[in-house]
Amino acid sequence: MLQQFHLLKNSIFIAFLILLISCSPKIIDKTQENISSQITDSIGKPRVDSLITGVKILETKIAIPQISDTVWNENLQTVLIHKTGWEMSLPIIGLNTNETISFSFDDLEGDIKRYKYTILQCDANWQISLLQPSNYVEGFTEDYIEDYKISINTIQKYTHYNLVFPKETMKITKSGNYILKVYTNDANEPLIIKRFMMLEQVVNINGKIKDATLLNDKRFKQEVDFSITANNYIINNPSRNLSVKIYQNMRPDNAIFNLKPHLVIGNVLDYDYDEGNTFNGGNEFRNFDIKSLKYNSERIYRIEFEEGANHVYLHNDLARRFKVYKSEEDINGKRAIKADYIRDSETEADYTYVHFTLPYDVPTVEGIPYIYGALTNWEINDNTKMTYNYKRRAYEATVYVKQGYYNYQYILLKPNKEIDDTFIEGNHSDAENDYFIFVYYRPMGEMYDKLIGFRQLNSINDRN
Repeated sequence: MLQQFHLLKNSIFIAFLILLISCSPKIIDKTQENISSQITDSIGKPRVDSLITGVKILETKIAIPQISDTVWNENLQTVLIHKTGWEMSLPIIGLNTNETISFSFDDLEGDIKRYKYTILQCDANWQISLLQPSNYVEGFTEDYIEDYKISINTIQKYTHYNLVFPKETMKITKSGNYILKVYTNDANEPLIIKRFMMLEQVVNINGKIKDATLLNDKRFKQEVDFSITANNYIINNPSRNLSVKIYQNMRPDNAIFNLKPHLVIGNVLDYDYDEGNTFNGGNEFRNFDIKSLKYNSERIYRIEFEEGANHVYLHNDLARRFKVYKSEEDINGKRAIKADYIRDSETEADYTYVHFTLPYDVPTVEGIPYIYGALTNWEINDNTKMTYNYKRRAYEATVYVKQGYYNYQYILLKPNKEIDDTFIEGNHSDAENDYFIFVYYRPMGEMYDKLIGFRQLNSINDRN
């Protein structure tokens, strides 16, 4: 009888331990959602989600739809959005400040149209939020783009449209992710979608970039280690209610989504991982300068005027996969619209066809090369696809762009639709890259994600 009592006592104790372990809180919760490549067809027709009418979406590997920057009409070119006064900046401004965002585009049809725009809030994963526009916009919820100018003395005639917002008549009252949607008559048939962010900085982000911790990745990858200090701001259940995104050069295809804190100590959240927060170092971006169409800059082989249009032929590019890393200055995939010897680049800069050539002895079977960067709107479509010229034994492509200074790279789209950014360009942990950390928080009971923290790091200036 005594032996049976001891057995029963031990069984109860073991069951209690199992229950205690299963109910213990977890402070380590790591999730990485890699965004898969965005593929648009040559026509640019939207794939419509049942909850997001007329909005182009980008899917992660776990099928969370991401509203992406998209232009559906090929006559709408040089679509730019940035903080007013700084063309190279991100479209992110402080909530309840005097800062504004500048948005512009060219209509190559050259006539005058009545373009409308509206603003929609998104959650941390770039899905339309559950709030109604009246909950985050004070004033009108749509308006016309009234500022436009006709091009002057250009071969390509166009109308330049410009919008500065938020306005007094359309104030944004909540922080977070937003999209600007441009259309003519029907808001469900957008012509342009561009992302922007409203920030209320209430947390501090400290971080460093270093070579990857894992030995096999050390020569090729860069690790983004950082911590978030909440100060006096109360964050309840950060593993569930806090969401962190990391972008490399603001590329949409390789962003790290929903990274969870590795460790929580007091009001400090630590994100020091050995993997899960690493990116390919890649290589420096290539460039070409077409601010002038009257002389050949360093990367230009020749300039011609053919069939009523400007044509710029670049020198042949060479694959860099097996070449030694060489440090070169770049602007990390961006573009700067400017023309020399004129007063106003918005309306006096011309358009030109730019011809790219990438020699290859035989077509690669690993995938299809594409041109990639801000000049392609970070999109992969038929306009940026390279075709193989058997006679010249090279891949070729042509893009139509406005005068300025451009960065670009060659990426490989694999048969499984994954992007390989190292197959042609190579991969080096010494490469210079910008990293952008966004911190979102959804308090209990709220129906939207606040953007409470932002930090930009550089792999050279902020190297550990």
